[in-house]
Amino acid sequence: MSAILTKIRNFLIPSDTKKSEDGRDQWPSRTAFLLASLGGAVGQGNIIRYPSQVFNNVGLQWFVPYLMAIFLLAIPTLILEVAIGQAYRGGAVAAYNNMNRRLRGVGLASIMVSSVVVVYFVIILVWIMTYLRHSFTSPLPWEGRTEEFYYTQVLRQVDPTPGVIGPNGVESFFDYNGMGLVGEAVGWSAFIWFCVYLCMFNGVGITGRAAYFTMALPIFMTIILLGRCCSLENAGRGIRLYFATWDSSSIASGQLWQTATGQVFFSTGVGFGYYIAYASYNSKWANAVQDATIIVCSNCLFETIAAFAVFGVVGYLDINPSNTPRLGAFEIGFLTYPAAIAAMPGANFWAVLFFLTLMLLGISSTYPMLDVIVTAIMDRYGHKLQRPLVAAVLVVVAFLISLMYCSQFGYYLLDGVDRWINNLALVFVVWSELALSTTIYRFKDVFTETGKPAWVVYNGGYFLGQILGVAVGHGVSGGAGAGLGFGIVFLGVIVSVFLCKPPTVPAPGFWNKNAYLRRFWFLAFYSGNQLRRDLNVIVGSGKNWNIPMFWSPLIRYISAPILFIVYSFAYPEFWTLRNDPVYIFGFILAHFCLIFAVSALVLPRYYDVFVPMHRLDDGKRMVAPGVLENLIVGQNEDMVETGSRSPKSSDDDLKEKP
Repeated sequence: MSAILTKIRNFLIPSDTKKSEDGRDQWPSRTAFLLASLGGAVGQGNIIRYPSQVFNNVGLQWFVPYLMAIFLLAIPTLILEVAIGQAYRGGAVAAYNNMNRRLRGVGLASIMVSSVVVVYFVIILVWIMTYLRHSFTSPLPWEGRTEEFYYTQVLRQVDPTPGVIGPNGVESFFDYNGMGLVGEAVGWSAFIWFCVYLCMFNGVGITGRAAYFTMALPIFMTIILLGRCCSLENAGRGIRLYFATWDSSSIASGQLWQTATGQVFFSTGVGFGYYIAYASYNSKWANAVQDATIIVCSNCLFETIAAFAVFGVVGYLDINPSNTPRLGAFEIGFLTYPAAIAAMPGANFWAVLFFLTLMLLGISSTYPMLDVIVTAIMDRYGHKLQRPLVAAVLVVVAFLISLMYCSQFGYYLLDGVDRWINNLALVFVVWSELALSTTIYRFKDVFTETGKPAWVVYNGGYFLGQILGVAVGHGVSGGAGAGLGFGIVFLGVIVSVFLCKPPTVPAPGFWNKNAYLRRFWFLAFYSGNQLRRDLNVIVGSGKNWNIPMFWSPLIRYISAPILFIVYSFAYPEFWTLRNDPVYIFGFILAHFCLIFAVSALVLPRYYDVFVPMHRLDDGKRMVAPGVLENLIVGQNEDMVETGSRSPKSSDDDLKEKP
């Protein structure tokens, strides 16, 4: 008997974690990595948030911006995160430090986003566990009183006294009267944090095991729910709303494009740092581009198929956009679905199945966010600290912080923080990843070939065009903003090309036809293209998929501006909510992430404390335009061995055609 228990323990808690060539922990298998990464992407939001967005923009026209966002935003961004985590062998701070020390703040900002979100994300699981507990009661206690049960038995919320915004500004602020802790919420919060600890305390060995349970099992359970909901009476009526309706007029609606882009962005989960952390535990030579594509496509396929279940319920309850107000994710998950389940034969079974599925999907999305913090700490202090101890301390601290969400005003606080962390901080972090990585990476090479003034003018036009363009777009009109933004960018291009000195290194193909095209190529495309080439040396080796040539122009000139436009919508929204303390708190908290990302550009040395001591100089590269990074490293090693001088960027033997 003891031998059997020992085998079970060794399977669940492996003591011999697999190691990479460089000694870093490694995933037990590629499947474990993909399932754990999918767990970060696929959560209860795929089952309840995605259908609510589609319901509010019902019709096949939804898939036009949705599919465009997948290929123009989600896949390119995830390729960046997975590739740098895998190639640079570290969490978010270490990976971005390796790109350039001025990007450390971007990595730290993504860790802060995860730190804030993981704390309030757990309270949603608390509500799910409350429903799950009541699902064993027959008849279901919310039958015939769904809204009353949700607000009084689950949230236990006390409505605030509304504030007033008058013609002269804020006249009074919202006053939250209910501040007490909810005992059941505290208990479930402790239970959930314990489950999270079990899934990640011992590293990727145990996380890989947990992913099979927290990710694979909910997929099977979702298929069962899908079959049941699509077989309900009149389910076809709702499914036709989803997949057999077309409203061409809404294609021109900015709301549709903004909503679909936001859904893909938030659903994929880029910007939290856990893809970078998880990829760092991959084999250094794994197929990063293929993995990133699989993760995004699997996530979007899952939510697209799972939505059929919700629309089966929509048809069963005979609701549609014409007779129902706009639905939010919480309304779908805690009002619409429970109301339908209560009316089904065998209601208790379906209630348990539904809320258990949401619970497991939620757990699978929670521990990756905590793993981001653990990975950063272990990268920095792993030689002194044990991972189980670090994980335990973080779980206890996170539980204590999450108590403020276990209160009678926890729902309002969650909404206030979530709105700005998602709409401001997260969007800005990913915009920084895309825009700054293609600007800062090996920028001294560009200085050498073009001169510093030309580089400053070109990139000043690139960033100023986005900032002033969206500002005028909101203040005057969209057309005026677009005209000004493109005008500033175009002016920056013209001035910088004339300021630019003649490059000595050839540009690729078409861009080498004359001096002006060569100047423009170095200013506009060199950093992003060199990042792609250097990463491909590692992640594109052998039969692996290569990062394609169009990737770097895509993330710099299409993905990043789209995100900046999405980001800009948050500020006008805040102006209408400026008399609510929880929204003010969330707004201020979100801006700390922005401060981290921006301040490191100017003061990188103040972020040395967050970088592993032996990797402080990883982001420093010799100036060698057009030379692949592995050749630079090899040259440096040769110089150390022979004692030869350091080559300059103009040395002929270091140059190759880009």
